[in-house]
Amino acid sequence: MSKRMRRFHRLVSMVFMATVVFTAVALTVDASVVWVSYVPLLPLFVLMVTGITMWFRPKRRAATTQGTA
Repeated sequence: MSKRMRRFHRLVSMVFMATVVFTAVALTVDASVVWVSYVPLLPLFVLMVTGITMWFRPKRRAATTQGTA
């Protein structure tokens, strides 16, 4: 589950970056299209939810054995 969550989080972060670039270009080309500035909010919200979920989820650590010399 954790690997899938991290992969999904990375994918959404790429979508978020693309929407930010798209928004920046769209606002410089035509200033009358103000609603475009709200486009990155959906992926940002998803990033927030997945990031908080990964932050508070307990981490499973592999059992390590320490050899004594």
